[in-house]
Amino acid sequence: MTDLPTPPVAATRPYSFERHGVTVDDPWHWLRDPGYPEVTDKDVLAYLKQENAYFEAVMAPLKPLADTLFAEMRGRIKEDDATVPQKDGAYVYWSDHETGAEYRRWWRRPVAGGEDELFLDEPRLAEGKEYFRLGGLSVSPDDRFLAYAIDDTGSERFVVRVKDLTTGELLPDTIADVLSDLVWTSDSKGFLYGVANAQWRTDNARWHKLGEPVESDIELYHEDDEGYRVGVGETQSREWLVISTGDHVTSEVRLVPADNPLAEPILVAPRKTGREYDVEEHDGTLYIHTNDTHTNWRLVTASLDKPGEWVERIAPSDHFYMTGVTTFADYFVVEGREDGLDQIEIHSYDGGADNGGGKRIAFPEASYVAGLGDNPEYRMDKLRIGYESMVTPGTVYDYDVATGELETLKVQIIPSGYDASKYATERLKITARDGTQVPCSIVYPRDFPRDGTAKLYLYAYGAYGYAIPPGFSTSRMSFLDRGVAFAIAHIRGGDDLGQQWYLDGKLEKRANTFNDFVDVAKGLIERGFTHKGGIAIAGRSAGGELMGAVVNSDPDLWGVVVADVPFVDVLNTMLDDTLPLTPGEWPEWGNPIEDKAAFELIRGYSPYDNVSAQAYPPLFISGGLNDPRVTYWEPAKWGAKLRATKTDDNVLVIKTNMGAGHGGKSGRWESLKEAAEENAFVLWQLGVTNAG
Repeated sequence: MTDLPTPPVAATRPYSFERHGVTVDDPWHWLRDPGYPEVTDKDVLAYLKQENAYFEAVMAPLKPLADTLFAEMRGRIKEDDATVPQKDGAYVYWSDHETGAEYRRWWRRPVAGGEDELFLDEPRLAEGKEYFRLGGLSVSPDDRFLAYAIDDTGSERFVVRVKDLTTGELLPDTIADVLSDLVWTSDSKGFLYGVANAQWRTDNARWHKLGEPVESDIELYHEDDEGYRVGVGETQSREWLVISTGDHVTSEVRLVPADNPLAEPILVAPRKTGREYDVEEHDGTLYIHTNDTHTNWRLVTASLDKPGEWVERIAPSDHFYMTGVTTFADYFVVEGREDGLDQIEIHSYDGGADNGGGKRIAFPEASYVAGLGDNPEYRMDKLRIGYESMVTPGTVYDYDVATGELETLKVQIIPSGYDASKYATERLKITARDGTQVPCSIVYPRDFPRDGTAKLYLYAYGAYGYAIPPGFSTSRMSFLDRGVAFAIAHIRGGDDLGQQWYLDGKLEKRANTFNDFVDVAKGLIERGFTHKGGIAIAGRSAGGELMGAVVNSDPDLWGVVVADVPFVDVLNTMLDDTLPLTPGEWPEWGNPIEDKAAFELIRGYSPYDNVSAQAYPPLFISGGLNDPRVTYWEPAKWGAKLRATKTDDNVLVIKTNMGAGHGGKSGRWESLKEAAEENAFVLWQLGVTNAG
């Protein structure tokens, strides 16, 4: 396809500002509608629509390939799939999809026997809506009421409704702008929630009593620090409600009796900058998971009457990264990663201090993803566990705590067929430029040539301490079956190898994230997996920032770049404290408003600010008009500047979802169509358009 239509050109309008003695010009600043979050500016909307029209024109010849990919991807999904039922009190719960349906139905059945009950029908709720997403979903302890939250714009401002499950009727109780979980008090008379303020920050925890006006809801906690966010939850025993607050580096937890939400909250430990912790409870003892002495975290205990006096139960380890603790009635579970691989340990309450000596659950593969699944009750003889790898479809187990036996309950069904023996996976360690060994998980066809002639798709995220697990993907098979390898770079900025791995990729060490990604790509070339220009790369959100940085620094390495909802206008966003997320993001990126060093650091890597007159690879850029996390103008401005500045003729498309937010289109088939469209673009630019 050589005859591409002429792309639109965004106008430039003079605009500049000065900070720390530096003048910054931003001629595409006008693409931010001053009335945001309402976007009504005619010039802005006209430009976005022109870009969407150009996108459609470019993609039109690829429709047969996109349709083929969609059919392949849909054929690997069991349309009438259902989750494994799980007991919670007097009922067994599960969800399913009907054949052809975009959204789930939610079911329950009495443990004592009786008819299946459809208690929430997402397809019905989504009828006529361009976008639909179910948020919080919680059944009251007496099994009578269902509180649930829906978002039908993509703005992530949820509306909560309450349904009487005995009559099927909706109660008049309606709460708007909720951005939190929904947690019932033990008397089933009300629930805790949090409302997002005008800046989309949840700075409160409230209690709503059924039947009472929302205006009379009682605020149990209010957070005054604009950088902190408040969340609500409950302990595994459901004896205590949990009100937590924190930013990316500091946390503070309060406990409230589940039977008395108006009681004076118990402050576990006051906030201390750089200290994070979370809390469970068992028989009056608090189990506190914290990073106070080590970046790989430890477990301490305390009594409810002296919650700040911590006694070490499991010491921190240089090799085991403790990611979470759950207290059940007869044992507690520690989850973590050792050398980047998931571990699940069962610990006895008896015996006092034990330095990591719990019983580990053994898994069969050298590289995998495993973790606790749906375990709603306090007293559980069997633990529900999820497992997968890059070649093993998702598997649900019940683990018998007494015998140590794993019972397979469900293996992901792939209707079109799947033969794991056709694929191979490895976990490589590639040396970055500073000598650090960076893990890379890769899957490829068994007959994949290692002579540098093949193509490879490389994915990463690298921020917020979020690890990308080496899991299974049916969509990925469309690349593998066309001879394209797929790799995940476990770069610094994520916590794949522990919290220090995360710390080594943020703030003044942010460049490590970008360098790791480039060096992993070069290492894969050296190992014969691909060649310069034969690599497709992709990232979304903060991973889109990664894409913007590496396409500026090493444009000739990449054959095609996908940047979904990319956080690329970093300097402008971090300078704007009126934006919803900005104050809470300063611990992650730095505060360029007050700190000149942070200003210069961000200005030095911010993708939008570092676009230069050079040749760039083909680019697929997406955004969402209602996205509150990465505002629509970031991808729009970046794409416009790239068009005006780059020296090549490679195709660049900018697609803005006009009725969606950060996650793109909702619904399993509509989102799959978007993935097929994106993958068609990638295969086209890699020159791999065979049928597979």
